[in-house]
Amino acid sequence: MPVRINRRKFLASTAAGAAASAIAMPAIAQGAPFKIGLMTVKTGPLAQGGIQMEQGISTFLKQKSNKLAGRAIEFISADTGGNPAGAKTKAQELIERDKVHVILGPLAAFELLAIADYVRDNKTPMISLAAAEDMTQRRANAFLIRPSSTSAQCCQPMGDYAAKELKYKRAATISEDFAFGYEQMAGFQRVFEDNGGKVVKKLWPPLVTPDYTPYIAQLTGVDCVFNGFAGSNPVKFMRAYADLGAKAKTPLLSGWTAMDDALLKSLGDEAVGVISSHWYSADRDTPANKAFIADMQKNYGVLPGGYSAGMYIAGQCVEAAIQKVGGNADDRVALAAALHQVALTDTPRGPLKFDRLGNAVGDVFIRKCERKDGRLVNTIIKTYPNVSQFWTYDEKAFLANPVYSRDYPPAKNLE
Repeated sequence: MPVRINRRKFLASTAAGAAASAIAMPAIAQGAPFKIGLMTVKTGPLAQGGIQMEQGISTFLKQKSNKLAGRAIEFISADTGGNPAGAKTKAQELIERDKVHVILGPLAAFELLAIADYVRDNKTPMISLAAAEDMTQRRANAFLIRPSSTSAQCCQPMGDYAAKELKYKRAATISEDFAFGYEQMAGFQRVFEDNGGKVVKKLWPPLVTPDYTPYIAQLTGVDCVFNGFAGSNPVKFMRAYADLGAKAKTPLLSGWTAMDDALLKSLGDEAVGVISSHWYSADRDTPANKAFIADMQKNYGVLPGGYSAGMYIAGQCVEAAIQKVGGNADDRVALAAALHQVALTDTPRGPLKFDRLGNAVGDVFIRKCERKDGRLVNTIIKTYPNVSQFWTYDEKAFLANPVYSRDYPPAKNLE
């Protein structure tokens, strides 16, 4: 069953909330609450990120004393179980039973693919973390925005960096055998090969893989290995990669989920030196990011990463949209239109706007994992500004091609 956070208890949990409860509220806050439904994952290999998603939006709502633009908030968290059927069931419950105004999430690309048409047909705005490429490309949805990134949005800059600045010529890729993995590796491959490199091996372990040894044994004869693991899998993979001696021979690169800042507490020396590409970094030294990190550490004792930052920023988008539509926030069509028009200058990730298809345009950071003062830190070594989901490619030409997949672009250099 969904977890409901009682507004009275929520307000009482903070001094600011207690003070607010003693003051007469504006007229807009005295009506029915604005309902936010979170679709997340709390079980299975993706649960670590799913729990962080809930922490991120909860931190934002706590900062706001559970009111956005003067409107009282009712927050409902639903566990999808990390599978398409569970996602569809929870979407139906949130929309038909709970009557939410907006859905945040889900986490996984295959979950978003399973519910996107249903959410659109029921005219419910959705702010998704899931990276499924086509949801903001060939199957763009007027009720969907994504303030994080597509699967390939950070991998394309990494392909550029690996070819141009690291001067790598031969690469192998490895990621889970599902949509998010396919799309990440395709974006890296396209840009890396467009800049003179060759992807000569592509490996696809199942999402639940007990032992990566057989795969790591194949990662030889290349200048680098690019991995896109997610959830708890990056920890298992990197430990095995180091233990088997591969790290000492071949540099490891990663997408954002594989070296997310929130994972660093679970990693050791196996992560030192890994270069990653991310739309968020705890290393950003700005007031907005510092405040976010401080509250995440205060509330949950964790260093935040992309999962929590994505949902914190989703809360900022909801607040901005409610402010834009004013007393019309119960009109879901108007709210969806306002979400597409949101432009934020002060988020933990930096400035953020949306393209015409509802996907984020923002900075992407190249980071190198280092040990500083006894702890692991992803230090920003290069920033790619205003990165679009289309990278530097022409949008019309990009969309005329098939969606990134296991088979596109074709792997013409495999050995």
